[in-house]
Amino acid sequence: MVAVLSLVGAAATPTAAHEAAPSDTATSGPVIQAGGFDLTRPELVATGMQIPWGLAFLPDGSALVSERATARIFRLRPGVAPALVATVPGVVPSGESGLLGLAVSPTFATDNLVYAYLTASADNRIVRFRLDTPGTVTVIRSGIPKATIHDGGRLAFGPDGMLYAGTGDANNTANAQNLNTPAGKILRMTPTGGVPAGNPFANSVVYSYGHRNVQGLAWDPQGRLFATEFGQNAIDEVNQIVAGGNYGWPTCEGTCNNPAFRNPIVTWTTAEASPSGTAIANNTLFAAALRGTRLWLVPLNGSGGTSGPPTIELQGTYGRIRTVAIGPDGYLWIATSNRDGRGTPVASDDRVVRFPPMTGGTTVFEDTFETNLGWVANASGTDNATAGRFERGDPEATTSGGLTYQLGTTTSGVNCLVTGRLAGTSAGANDIDGGVTSMRSPAIALPTGRTLTLSLRYYLAHLNNASNADFLRVRVNNTVVLERLGAPANTAAAWQTATINVSSFAGQSVTITVEAADASGASLVEAAIDDVRIS
Repeated sequence: MVAVLSLVGAAATPTAAHEAAPSDTATSGPVIQAGGFDLTRPELVATGMQIPWGLAFLPDGSALVSERATARIFRLRPGVAPALVATVPGVVPSGESGLLGLAVSPTFATDNLVYAYLTASADNRIVRFRLDTPGTVTVIRSGIPKATIHDGGRLAFGPDGMLYAGTGDANNTANAQNLNTPAGKILRMTPTGGVPAGNPFANSVVYSYGHRNVQGLAWDPQGRLFATEFGQNAIDEVNQIVAGGNYGWPTCEGTCNNPAFRNPIVTWTTAEASPSGTAIANNTLFAAALRGTRLWLVPLNGSGGTSGPPTIELQGTYGRIRTVAIGPDGYLWIATSNRDGRGTPVASDDRVVRFPPMTGGTTVFEDTFETNLGWVANASGTDNATAGRFERGDPEATTSGGLTYQLGTTTSGVNCLVTGRLAGTSAGANDIDGGVTSMRSPAIALPTGRTLTLSLRYYLAHLNNASNADFLRVRVNNTVVLERLGAPANTAAAWQTATINVSSFAGQSVTITVEAADASGASLVEAAIDDVRIS
């Protein structure tokens, strides 16, 4: 099904903003190193937006932002006026529904695809279109029940390359426990809207159920999925999502002693939160609170739970916060929702704001791999890969079946750390084979008395004959700080960003080890690392 895209909109045009206005500074004292970000240094990216909702980033670092009621999508760059790139046709906004979540294809560099969750005349649906030639919109998943409330709407590509969507119960509580409807669920689908391998229910895109209204999706460095969810009158939730999990709604709101249901890892009253978007960085889950008019920071323990109580930041500073995201620039981004009929907007609303990482002005270590800084292959002497070992260099693109499994581009300059740098005569000619390959950095002396953040760009790509024995891992000394596992699904290469709090290593001399493995030798597995930085 296709529809025509228009490039005109009747609503007022948002504007760029270069500095934080007085109303954009905290009123309750300075906030220092909150979750690895400096919340005392807000940078206004755009003002005058009309209920921004979805926020997704393009490979060049610019942001796409959707407006719920106008159906417009803008491209934002700090210091540059917002550019209208599309007005999506067929959007029928009402109450909480309209043009909602956005996601950028993991292979945008080759397919230019943008995905959107929207409300049409009869249903909620997921569509996609090319950003370079936005002439048509293709519906990839329709028939999601709609209402004026509880429409869900968040979209995100997972580390497995699949598209995830959070839906609401469409104001019908029975939908949440009914596996025959996509309402009140988290959905997992292929980029074309099909049912991928590994879904828990046969011939279904349902990944988890028993949800009331999911509007936030994010993954930790170990690849675990977390979701934020609106409660009814009492309890909001953060849940760690597992395939096939039943999260209890409408029988349970919050924690309950029923082994049939999975309990949340965090709960709040609805007045404190009403959480929409979520993001994860530096072992911290950030939850954007609408009614709570604040940003919640939840410390994660690396095992799917929490390591301490949540803390509050930005309370009352920006009003209702709809969306929070980590940009490829390393900044924390938020979007407000004060013009949605439930807030008290100021003249500059709605706003998109970003906050810089808390670096203290010092980069401890940085390697873009343009020069040789002394990384050592097989430093432990235990590598056993027979081909496709890590090396520093300019990679050649590898494609198979229309998908790119090794990118011919890096995130900066021309070099990166990559497995099987040369393409060879076929897609699998120089990929990892037969075991593990690794590279270790030179020793890095870390200072004391400050927050330390490791950031890097990476990808793990593989054919559908991969398994969770295939992996990409990053270690600091002997501690795994990032892990991505293979899965039985075709997963194209796409640069992703990881930010990891490594303050626990302060005062130590450390090395960073990058490992990748093809356990069977039969599958095609490629991996790469670029722009490694500790600050």
